[in-house]
Amino acid sequence: MSIAQVLLELSAREPIFHRPECGTTRVDFERMMAADFWEVGASGTRYSHDEVLDILEKRYSAPHEDVWETSAFQCRQLAPDVYLLTYTLIQNHHRVTRRATIWQRTAEGWKIAYHQGTIVQNE
Repeated sequence: MSIAQVLLELSAREPIFHRPECGTTRVDFERMMAADFWEVGASGTRYSHDEVLDILEKRYSAPHEDVWETSAFQCRQLAPDVYLLTYTLIQNHHRVTRRATIWQRTAEGWKIAYHQGTIVQNE
């Protein structure tokens, strides 16, 4: 698979956990994540696999507004079937973050191994 095809497939999955077409239940989110997944949020807080699942379950338990825009996607292969995807995310029209997700292609499909957000601007 070409890097351009990987970029197309992965950018359609970002921002992770914000695309209803990819799933909105704990089971859906768990299916997306590697067993040893963890992330560092834009706040600098480290979240474990289970902490992220708990947060997502709570978020999707009630209707909520989720306004976002992505841009500047770039993709780099790190190892066989492992890719780093980076991009810019604007949430709620003003919170700008740079995002980095490490994805692994598995027999079950794409799995998220690691994710990090870094605040660029918060007005």
